[in-house]
Amino acid sequence: MTCRTCGATIDAKAIICYRCGAPTADAQALRTPPGGRRISNARIIVVILAVVALIVYFAYRSATGG
Repeated sequence: MTCRTCGATIDAKAIICYRCGAPTADAQALRTPPGGRRISNARIIVVILAVVALIVYFAYRSATGG
């Protein structure tokens, strides 16, 4: 594969040119792979809060002897 900006020969899987740093693919194609699923930030926050709640619950139970 040849860089569109500087003409250097680069690997076909390269995201940027090693020589000039120019992107080799569209920015949209780099965001989400085809058929890939993105996890929303809200789901990540809910999972983190659930884990923290469980840690606090079990820490409280062991501290009170219950």
